[in-house]
Amino acid sequence: MSAAAAPDAPDAPDATDTPAPDGPAPGAARRHRVVALLGAPQSPFELACAAEAFGTERSGLATHYDFGLCTPEPGPVPTTLGVPLLVEDGLEALERADTVVVPGWHPPGSPAPDAVLAALRAAHARGARIVSICTGAFVLAQAGLLDGRRATTHWRRTAQLAAQYPALKVEQDVLYVDHGDVATSAGSGAGIDLCLHLLRGDHGAAYAAQVARHMVLPPHREGSQLQYAAAPEPARADESLAPLLEWAERRLGERLAVEDLAARAGMSGRTLARRFAEQLGTSPGQWLLARRIDAARALLERTDLPVEAVAARVGLASAVNLRRRFRAALGTTPGAYRRAFGDRPAA
Repeated sequence: MSAAAAPDAPDAPDATDTPAPDGPAPGAARRHRVVALLGAPQSPFELACAAEAFGTERSGLATHYDFGLCTPEPGPVPTTLGVPLLVEDGLEALERADTVVVPGWHPPGSPAPDAVLAALRAAHARGARIVSICTGAFVLAQAGLLDGRRATTHWRRTAQLAAQYPALKVEQDVLYVDHGDVATSAGSGAGIDLCLHLLRGDHGAAYAAQVARHMVLPPHREGSQLQYAAAPEPARADESLAPLLEWAERRLGERLAVEDLAARAGMSGRTLARRFAEQLGTSPGQWLLARRIDAARALLERTDLPVEAVAARVGLASAVNLRRRFRAALGTTPGAYRRAFGDRPAA
């Protein structure tokens, strides 16, 4: 599975595909329970990444999650800021969690208590989704949940993670890796990207985009995008790709190619590719395709347009092309995606 891919769906015709079994059930009364497992000292920023995505109620937006905290020894939990957090629940809270988040672990690579590792294994065994942000990957590795799998962590700690846990395949440059049941993210900011990715998988692209908008963030960065881009010198203001990206996103339904982007930017294709790599960590073609798939997801969620019309509106030309691109990116078909996420209120 690719770093940003959703769990694979059965390879069946559009007319008979069914939503993935772990997808959200429309009309379900019980909210999805997310529990953040804290260590001492806890980094507030990594915790805030999860809390903003799963634990913040927003006016005009549906609330799909209940968010809570737990720690091995309930009570005041020291933080890296020096101000403690009062956490009332112990590890028994993980027995009721649908998703467990480990938002960092300090010092990175230090042993987690046996009770923590056992609780994580038990939660995973009964079907809970286990997620780490930044150095939380070390705890998932200690619990054996990453053996034989791809994983990531903060770029400064990838070599340490690989050395301590040789059974892992550590990805040094990606933002996050999602296996469906277990997911890891890179440094702190990438934790937000992973959380938004999980929101997209749970409740669709339109919902995740609304949450991102409330957080004043871009709606989506692919997991395979680089953790950071080291440019030889700071980019000048007139080198920013932002105006070009805004121009292109308003024209996704047109026959827009990489050559058109380069012409609009007034530069060669090679220079454009270099700018995309430096500023976005991807290629112009990959960026354009990702935006078209995002637009298709929103139309499938919010309208009853035929697949052929959706394809035309987002610049993918035909239903055949949309189905092929959709399956390659998301592991499912437009029809199955619409049945899973369509006819949902936008707010």
